[in-house]
Amino acid sequence: MAIKLQEIMQLLEKENPLHYAMAWDNSGLQVGNREQEIKKIFVALDATDKVIEEAIENEVDLILTHHPLIFQPLKKISTDNFIAKRVIKCIENNISIYSMHTNYDVCNMARLGGEYLQLNNMRVLDITHQKENGKEEGLGRVGELPETMTLKECAEHVKACFQLPAVQVFGDLASVVQLAAVSPGSGKTLIEPALKARAQVLITGDIGYNDGIDAVARGMQIIDAGHYGLEHIFIHHMKAELEKWFQEIIIMEEMIQQPIQII
Repeated sequence: MAIKLQEIMQLLEKENPLHYAMAWDNSGLQVGNREQEIKKIFVALDATDKVIEEAIENEVDLILTHHPLIFQPLKKISTDNFIAKRVIKCIENNISIYSMHTNYDVCNMARLGGEYLQLNNMRVLDITHQKENGKEEGLGRVGELPETMTLKECAEHVKACFQLPAVQVFGDLASVVQLAAVSPGSGKTLIEPALKARAQVLITGDIGYNDGIDAVARGMQIIDAGHYGLEHIFIHHMKAELEKWFQEIIIMEEMIQQPIQII
């Protein structure tokens, strides 16, 4: 039986409601026709030129990404703009693009990040929504590390859990930590909630110099594992979910490859 894009969207939005997304976000259908028949899906973190070319080569019908292709409004759709150029290429090749960003962060990413780190007694770090049943949802998680460890050991733990070659650390490597906060992606705005939660270390990405040293001065260490470093877990998780929901659709995934090389 043919499965239309609209059916896939309905299930994705049941699990990750669009109203959970932040007001500044642009989650949802980026490019495409809701009535399109979907036989092959490509899961990626971003709809990069490389991802789109691979999708074309493999005759993919839908690219499912975490980060939206279109963030800023497009006033013109022409090849003069590199985002618009990607839109044109997808339309020419009958490829739809659907993105789940901060709605996925709230509904799944934060929990997944905590599970990867094996945090115990997890709770929401920054509450953004409250369900009718009283359950709280939001950005980030805070919980206890599997054991008390030094900041250096925690950094090694993060590298092992997320299969990372390196992380950046703000703080005393010999200091002892147990209560950890995690916010996959860009977590600068989660510094205050993490301090309020009395986290001893915040594990996140995109931390600037001043933000990092100021957090340490206020008593919290920071491990910057990179934006991609923590969020690549979206790819494997969504591939597994799609394979469970749509057994008749071929699911492909972007190869995990760190975009930043440390030499």
